[in-house]
Amino acid sequence: MIDWAMYLLMGAAMGTLGGVFGIGGGLIAIPALVLMFGMDQQLAQGTTLVMVVPNVMLSLWRYHQRTRIFMRHALPLAAAGFVFAWIGSIIAVGLDPDAMRIGFAIFMLVLATYVYLQMYLRKPPPSTELRHPWPWLMVLGSGSGILGGLFGLGASVLATPILSTVFGATQVVAQGLSLALAVPSTGVTLVTYALHNHIDWHIGIPMALGGLLSVSWGVRLAHALPEKSLRTWFCLFLVLCAALMIFKA
Repeated sequence: MIDWAMYLLMGAAMGTLGGVFGIGGGLIAIPALVLMFGMDQQLAQGTTLVMVVPNVMLSLWRYHQRTRIFMRHALPLAAAGFVFAWIGSIIAVGLDPDAMRIGFAIFMLVLATYVYLQMYLRKPPPSTELRHPWPWLMVLGSGSGILGGLFGLGASVLATPILSTVFGATQVVAQGLSLALAVPSTGVTLVTYALHNHIDWHIGIPMALGGLLSVSWGVRLAHALPEKSLRTWFCLFLVLCAALMIFKA
């Protein structure tokens, strides 16, 4: 019972941080499980997905209540993301855990660099209409899906910034489409990891409950803090976790 309460609190902390940083608790939970609990990379990713999937579904439902998501944009993203997340997850469960850990650390470093540069790069004015036609959405869905399958993350990690910069979508449109992409891709990835016994349900379920209880509070906190400070601290956090994972004994 004490362990279950600890995992619940850990999930609540991850949900809060995920809401604050706007990318998702999974990116934070995976290195935490690797470094604090000594899990191998696949087990950490699979366990984190138990928390990520219901959080993404809840976020999509709440978003749909407030903002219209156009199906002509969401369907190509979601279909391509589903297929390539399935392919990526099949590849991931057969890889060497140490190689996966190093790959995930490198991914965090690249993401930290990209997020930081976004503060200083000039962006074109956003629009409610996307700049590129639907086949390019399938390309984005494919790339986001395979990364999500490989690293056990929501596809929004890659899709949201690309939709807002390359496709010229407003932030709310980009986030809504990314959620529509993330639901099927994280779902099929979770099933694949579960079938290969890469999930610790005893840890994942209370983390999921904690995340559901706290993610909304984290989003409210994010709106009260300076954006540049949030992005800077988030990037520093990613770099620190990446370094610890690379040099993990």
